Amino acid sequence: MSFHKPILAAVAACAIALPAFAEGIMIKDAYARSSGPTAKTGAAFMMIMNDTDQDDRLIGASSDIAKRVETHTHIKGDGGVMMMRKVEGGFAVPAHDTHMLQRGGDHLMFLGLTRPMKQGDMITVTLTFEKAGDMTVEIPVDLERMPEDGDMKMDMSNGSDDNG
Repeated sequence: MSFHKPILAAVAACAIALPAFAEGIMIKDAYARSSGPTAKTGAAFMMIMNDTDQDDRLIGASSDIAKRVETHTHIKGDGGVMMMRKVEGGFAVPAHDTHMLQRGGDHLMFLGLTRPMKQGDMITVTLTFEKAGDMTVEIPVDLERMPEDGDMKMDMSNGSDDNG
């Protein structure tokens, strides 16, 4: 079995390096993660680049790894604690610009995971853009990647008791 681990790692590395394209929209450096093997939620992060002359908007997403996928962001609450909130209407991706989905900021939230996210696995996510339409991307699970901004205090409750 140990022979397969280097092959899976190489495949995952290639997937990370290869951007996805659709109608002038490019997805780069995407990865997904959850907090552990029993987590009911997970998240995905990526660069969304719009190389068109029109503003666009990421208005939704779906994946077989979760019962539903929502656009979320973090806001600073009382005491400086970051709290996650659903973003109605999705994320604007201006013409000739980039929108970052990153830890501690805007991201895709997977609610009601249908299976655990395991290091090196690939998950299929369909992104829905207002103008560019649907775009299916293969996103590697990276449970080891550290946040760019270091440790953060977060309230992952999403304002409800139901995480999936």
